[in-house]
Amino acid sequence: MTRKLRILVVEDETAIRNGLVDVFVFHGYEVESTADGRKGLDLALSGKFDLILLDIMLPGLNGYEICDGIRKADRDQPIIMLTAKTNDEDIIQGLSLGADDYVAKPFSVAQLVLRVQAVLRRSHAGLEMANHIYLSGEIEIDTQNLCGRRGAEVLEFTRREVEMLQYLQANSERPVSREELLTKVWGYARNLGLETRTVDIHIAKLRRKIETDSSAPVNLVTVRGAGYRLVTAS
Repeated sequence: MTRKLRILVVEDETAIRNGLVDVFVFHGYEVESTADGRKGLDLALSGKFDLILLDIMLPGLNGYEICDGIRKADRDQPIIMLTAKTNDEDIIQGLSLGADDYVAKPFSVAQLVLRVQAVLRRSHAGLEMANHIYLSGEIEIDTQNLCGRRGAEVLEFTRREVEMLQYLQANSERPVSREELLTKVWGYARNLGLETRTVDIHIAKLRRKIETDSSAPVNLVTVRGAGYRLVTAS
């Protein structure tokens, strides 16, 4: 018998927390929840959950601190942040700490369910692509171990960052659009009509790691009006 996938909901608004528990139990998941940030981090670090839905404004520890704590222990754990903060700085902070995506409140429950399903589907399927990626500047990326090197400097990546690089590397002969990345890497259906900066922020994170000058990229370039292209070393 296939086990049920487990979701942890860390949310201090009672109505939202209880509503999310009911919705995901209805959809066949096992769900645990807490309103407290410190307990949320302890539960997240237990390794019992397939995905974590994480609010930002929490008592004890905030969502940023929890996300950072999770990522220091586990770079694979799928995390979606729930936020009432929609300005760029708040979104960038959450994604820079390693969240896979964010959902702004108020949100469509139906769309949230689809996005959770997509992230879980991608995390279990994985991308069967290159084990190593070589870029200019003596950069070698070990995609299996989520790490890399620039000369003697050690680079660390999240699972989502590596999946983006693998997909871009597999399609390096052409630019890849934001919509294609959301569909192929995040697993989101095209008809979701997402308004999200997730791809752009992940691209910016990657450039800070793999470019000598992130403002003048040579490895991960923007093709105006078409998307992004990864320039691999020959």
